[in-house]
Amino acid sequence: MFHCNLSFLSIRTCIDELPLSIRVLLEAAIRKCDDFYVRKEDVETILDWRRQQGSAEVPFSPARLLLQDFTGIPAMVDLAAMRDAVARQGGDPSQVNPKCPTDLIVDHALQIDFGKWPEIALKNQEKELIRNRERLQFFKWCSQAFKNVNVVPPDISAVHQVNLEYLCQAVQEHEDFVYPDSVVGTDSHTTMVNGLGILGWGVGGIESEAVMLGQPVTLTLPKVVGCKLLGSVNVLATSIDIVLGITKHLRQAGISGKFVEFFGPGVSQLSAPDRTTIANMCPEYNATVSFFPVDDVTLKHFKQEKLELVEAYLKAVKLFRSYQDLGEDPHYSEVIEIDLSSIVPHVSGPKRSQDRVEVSNMKKDFLNCLNEKVGFKGFHIPVEKQTTLMPFLHGSREYQLTHGSVVLAALISCTNNCNPSVMLAAGLLAKKAVGAGLSVRPYIQTSLAPGSGMVTHYLSASGVLPYFSQLGFEVVGYGCATCVGNTSPLPEAVVNAIKQGDLVACGVLSGSRHFEGRLCDCVRANYLASPPLVVAYAIAGTVSIDFETEPLGLTPEGKEVYLRDVWPSREEVQHTEENMVISSIFRELREKMKVNLEASEAELFPWDPKSTYIRCPPFFNKLTKELCEPQPMENAHALLFLGDMVTTDHISPAGSIARVSAAAKYLQSKRLTPREFNSYGARRGNDAVMTRGTFASIKLQNRFVGKAGPKTLHVPSGQIMDVFDAAERYQRDGIPLIILAGKKYGSGNSRDWAAKGPYLLGVRAVIAESFEKLHKNHLVAMGIAPLQFLPGQSADSLELSGKEKFSLCIPKDLSPGQEITVKTSTGKTFQVIASFENAVDMVFYKHGGILKFVARNALP
Repeated sequence: MFHCNLSFLSIRTCIDELPLSIRVLLEAAIRKCDDFYVRKEDVETILDWRRQQGSAEVPFSPARLLLQDFTGIPAMVDLAAMRDAVARQGGDPSQVNPKCPTDLIVDHALQIDFGKWPEIALKNQEKELIRNRERLQFFKWCSQAFKNVNVVPPDISAVHQVNLEYLCQAVQEHEDFVYPDSVVGTDSHTTMVNGLGILGWGVGGIESEAVMLGQPVTLTLPKVVGCKLLGSVNVLATSIDIVLGITKHLRQAGISGKFVEFFGPGVSQLSAPDRTTIANMCPEYNATVSFFPVDDVTLKHFKQEKLELVEAYLKAVKLFRSYQDLGEDPHYSEVIEIDLSSIVPHVSGPKRSQDRVEVSNMKKDFLNCLNEKVGFKGFHIPVEKQTTLMPFLHGSREYQLTHGSVVLAALISCTNNCNPSVMLAAGLLAKKAVGAGLSVRPYIQTSLAPGSGMVTHYLSASGVLPYFSQLGFEVVGYGCATCVGNTSPLPEAVVNAIKQGDLVACGVLSGSRHFEGRLCDCVRANYLASPPLVVAYAIAGTVSIDFETEPLGLTPEGKEVYLRDVWPSREEVQHTEENMVISSIFRELREKMKVNLEASEAELFPWDPKSTYIRCPPFFNKLTKELCEPQPMENAHALLFLGDMVTTDHISPAGSIARVSAAAKYLQSKRLTPREFNSYGARRGNDAVMTRGTFASIKLQNRFVGKAGPKTLHVPSGQIMDVFDAAERYQRDGIPLIILAGKKYGSGNSRDWAAKGPYLLGVRAVIAESFEKLHKNHLVAMGIAPLQFLPGQSADSLELSGKEKFSLCIPKDLSPGQEITVKTSTGKTFQVIASFENAVDMVFYKHGGILKFVARNALP
């Protein structure tokens, strides 16, 4: 049981001062404290956050792990291979399961083979099942064989949407324990869950596999920036206005690598989708997380049972917030204040998206554009012609056009799918406008192009679709239309009136492109606007209007109707969103999740020797019950002699498989054509492909070769050959391998095969001037020793050619930071530092990596 040296009173005071995101780290550390992965000192460090922030490293054990199929398949393949190894040693393979509950969502397998074709979704799905049959069969087996594994089949939804709409629980229950939900995932959108009060962020393949096997994520105890939201949201500001406004403020604040936690009375005005959209923008302002602690708004979002338990638990452990109560505000590293009332709605135009205009200033800005000389913001219309009125007949009725008249209005949701509130706001405005007797002039070319069928679904579920139709906004189809100029022609009478009067007619759309003349060659001014503003300008019939002082139109009785009279409140939009749209989406998703996965009930996976996607990796081929102490490396050769900034892309490419590569030769030997190669990413479950793809980058700079390419020198023979062929030859001759490198070895994105690949090539140590920390951890996790030249030394300063034989004297009692002697065949001797960080690193290294460590613990 965890025991802390601090008094109860001091602990309570510390907790009250901690940001709520740090309290989640603290709870996990206390619950998982085992004096191996998580020590008592780690808990005390988190409690002492105010002094330790930004310097101390702490562990974090998330409640669950989220995998998409590209990163999930190598992890699950390793686990299946581990079962085989345990069975060979007389153990119970059914005991090999993920230590951390793991959700695997199959969503990265879909490729678009058919477009503009009847029933294209069905055709693409059928092709997906054929192409990925082997992988999908393996996932089906995983869902049945492993405990703690939940597999979401393909064609359900994207991984982050499934996470938000189905997997998030706010509070987890397991074996009579209740604890906060938290997650790390191999998807860049994982941070979206921060908007629901669930701490989570994205990690790489090795980290996720380590978490699955029970190891916590290690992070520097973060500084936490408190983002205080004040003021009231402008009545015309949409969710997108707010999200982009907050993102802009945070991007300018310099918060890279920090936690952001929102507080202040303004937070209560944001819906759950607003919060998840803001949290999803983390990469835009370089924060690690953007955390919105759970409040009443969050609880209303969750459609789960036992909400009373959830609320009671979160309040008991001080993870529930009342944003109106300033007495609950914790201490933050720094505070940024954002006044929501300063975020005002804009439109962009009349010719470029970067030319933003406040809606309140729209009429004045348009008149200025008429006066300005021809340019990005000018049309140079003589003053005496700015009041020109051009009458014309449409049907049997006479209308008039003037400068600023709207002749084209297009509702396009492709840029607004992430948050349904803006399209719902447009629909509710349309409903109120129709109820007030307002209409859109029949000559205005109106259209509604949803970005996906889901948009039509939620517009229909909320009951607003008929009102769009009554205003002339009919669903025209799914695809790019108005933005690329694919609009139906304007009525001839309208075109003639515009030309005869030399009018600056206007188009208004909620898309992403509006260059002059693009929508229609006679429409010179085009504005990008939010969906509800598109409806408003269409009803007004002009952009030259001040919504505050001028009415949208008149009722049949002649009463003036202003925009404020029909603009839906945020409460109306949020109510519709939560109670109609999101609940409808939840129901549909849960129905899809009932699909039964057919799978073998065998404890061991039936490997297919003919498969080119799934293969049992050789990580456990030499696994023994007894732990072998680290042995000295005698007469090792350097497989590669590399310079500075070798990235994980250089080590393990993720893209297409080159036709002349070692991996291509292997696939061709399996009678596959180049069209069937697929990518390295898709074949991450086949070690034979991935090992041959290691150091296969055409941009690899190997000093043995002198030019970029996936080649190296086989030193004993003096031959230049593929890296894989050289490594295979060294291993056949029983020669251990090392890599020589410069500064920042392993920079770039996290990539599991950047450590697994070198291990399978026979590399047992990397000697570099410095390492990217994350990749160094990956090397240790695979049993490869990260060794660092002494400060000021390098391969060049030591005058190493790389062609020497290297003998490394590795002691049995090796410890972090210890110096190791390296002797070369030329008689030179130098010291390197064992760049391990802690006792856990040493345990993994002595076991030959985390995979073997976990496997040995499963043996009888």
